[in-house]
Amino acid sequence: MNKSAILHIPLSQYAYAADEHTLVIRLRAGRGDLRQCDLCYGDRVDPMQPIRVKRLPMARVASDELFDYYETWIRDDYSRVCYYFDLSDGAQRCFYYERGLRSELTCERTEYFQFPYIRREDIPHIPGWAADAVMYHIFPDSFASGRREIAASGREETLEGDIRVRTGQGGTLAGIWANLDYIEDMGFNCIYLNPVFLANSYHKYDTIDYFAVDPLLGTKEELRELVAECHGRGIRVILDGVFNHCGSDFFAFRDVREKGKDSRYYDWFYSLPDQICYEDPPNYEAFAYVKEMPKLNTGNPEVAEYLCRIGTYWIRELDIDGWRLDVANEINHDFWRQFRHAVRAVKPDVFLIGEIWENAEVWLRGDQFDSTMNYVFSYLCRDFFGRECMPVSEFDAGMLRMQLRYPHTVSAVQMNFLDSHDVSRFLSACGGKRENLRLAFFYLFMSVGIPSVFYGDEAYLEGETESEYRQPMRWEGDNFREEIRQWIALRKEHPALRRGSMRTVLVQDDTGVYGFIREDGNETLLVLLNNGGEDVETDLCKVGGTECRILYGAEGGRLPAKCGKVYQI
Repeated sequence: MNKSAILHIPLSQYAYAADEHTLVIRLRAGRGDLRQCDLCYGDRVDPMQPIRVKRLPMARVASDELFDYYETWIRDDYSRVCYYFDLSDGAQRCFYYERGLRSELTCERTEYFQFPYIRREDIPHIPGWAADAVMYHIFPDSFASGRREIAASGREETLEGDIRVRTGQGGTLAGIWANLDYIEDMGFNCIYLNPVFLANSYHKYDTIDYFAVDPLLGTKEELRELVAECHGRGIRVILDGVFNHCGSDFFAFRDVREKGKDSRYYDWFYSLPDQICYEDPPNYEAFAYVKEMPKLNTGNPEVAEYLCRIGTYWIRELDIDGWRLDVANEINHDFWRQFRHAVRAVKPDVFLIGEIWENAEVWLRGDQFDSTMNYVFSYLCRDFFGRECMPVSEFDAGMLRMQLRYPHTVSAVQMNFLDSHDVSRFLSACGGKRENLRLAFFYLFMSVGIPSVFYGDEAYLEGETESEYRQPMRWEGDNFREEIRQWIALRKEHPALRRGSMRTVLVQDDTGVYGFIREDGNETLLVLLNNGGEDVETDLCKVGGTECRILYGAEGGRLPAKCGKVYQI
């Protein structure tokens, strides 16, 4: 038995409460190593001695290059649970509990793995609507200035106090409002807007006033009307909150630049030196050494209260549905706990997405964020569909490993995307191959997580530099909106695509064919895709049985190159 590969971590993604009467238990083992994997559990305060133990077989739910992952669900009335694992590789039997792997079980219940108490407060409360969301991501400056049009030219204004603001492409809130039918027609039911608050730059990540809409984008009333119109169409609205840093014209930083350490706002900023040097690079903490973006001190109670007030203000004023939080991994955890508590007190189902590019497990325990921007998803898709430098087996292993980083309820609401306002357009990663782009989007809508489309991807926008991938929306010309409409309709019609588990059934490195099952207990769907360059004949009886019914794609067993199919089993 490969003992070094065996792993279980209590009170983590390996052991979590799905609800007050359900525990999900996972175990990692060496790939192909175990022949038996059972979970033995009991009531940790059972008055009987020895404790009464129940046994559950664990199913292998995923595999990567090195490991198999097993899972089972404890559905019982116990609120306090202790447990251990009974493992065998066919030649050797071991018991795995808190003290490690042993050939005999000689300990008492206190040395088993423990789930001390299933408390309802500790179960992550994720808004019920989140798993059903299909997101359209808009960079306001670049999307629209009118119905099916964008000015594609910038403007500048000087406001009171010699504050200069500008745009790059002339997009406005009114332009977004004028094109909501375009978004609704494809089936999107959620939009995420990059910052809209008063700021110097065209991108608006250098906030001057968090309580004011940038006048070059529109007015507060126009933002109010936009949110109301979205709600009338069944579309939720998520705004961008930039709380890690502010702009250089933010009132508190202007006061610090003028008065230095004598400013009452000196401690509003993180680790300021005695003498501020406003130059490149700055001698103070800022976002990525950008002098125009000084870092806020969210550890200061006054700053934390001010930012929480912003979070609740826009919910009260406009009834927004969520916040995407910028540079979330550089802000202290206590602030995010305070922020979550504040906004949830005003709107219990507000959705919180953190901008975290790496593994975000520590932020997703139910006390800070509901979701994060899933850059790992985009990296894997870039290499598999775009650059075509990754075999099916490696892609499958990476995706399953990514999903198992978190409890399933958390993975189901991760913000999945192929590109964003901060990275190159996915079509550029595909070398301009549109069929690769379309197949990647097909997978995006069929996979676990919230699918998010960056404006213009449906119109084949390309770009590798910031000015290119934030280029004006292309309102005329070729697009694949109809395919997106069909994929969203499939997702809305079949709950298994929104909330169901994912299980691999077919991996062919030689042909590029990949198949997986999405199921939720009520329905089972088979998804097949061919990332290879040649059409492939598939034997449905082997992967889906004889009762497969085509839901999307051409009839017959042939799977065309760079295409996908969906079957109901």
